[in-house]
Amino acid sequence: MPPIQVAVCGPRDCPDTDTRNAREVGRLLAEAGVTVLCGGGTGVMAAVAEGASSAGGLVIGIRPDTDPAAICPGLSAVLYTNMGEARNTILIRSADAVIVVGGSWGTLSELALANHRDDVPIVSLGGWQILDAAGQPIESSAVATSPAHAVEYVLSHAASR
Repeated sequence: MPPIQVAVCGPRDCPDTDTRNAREVGRLLAEAGVTVLCGGGTGVMAAVAEGASSAGGLVIGIRPDTDPAAICPGLSAVLYTNMGEARNTILIRSADAVIVVGGSWGTLSELALANHRDDVPIVSLGGWQILDAAGQPIESSAVATSPAHAVEYVLSHAASR
């Protein structure tokens, strides 16, 4: 059975809290034997790659471009899609679970794509709260209180393909 693949999504420009959380999420996922998928760039992507690779994990970056100079350290492999933000679909469709750390417009698109799937658990660690037209919260993901809680959630809810 192949390992569980978890996409970790988050902004390229993020506060230190998101960086620390993403690094710890990466480390914990790697220690659990999970394959980490990310966008392969800066910010949350670089932090999760650093955390996972420092723990000996497999990290695959799915890039929106074809520029080797734009990738972050810590990636085990890179998929250059040259698809811009359309690569978000590849990232989400390749995942058995999704962890969202922080929020940006690109991260919101990844969260929306993940919610379009019925078979993927989603957990957020900070970031977006989605409201309906009446201003009421829409449950778009489970909410984690820590990196350990986020990883525990996806490990208990994700099934390997």
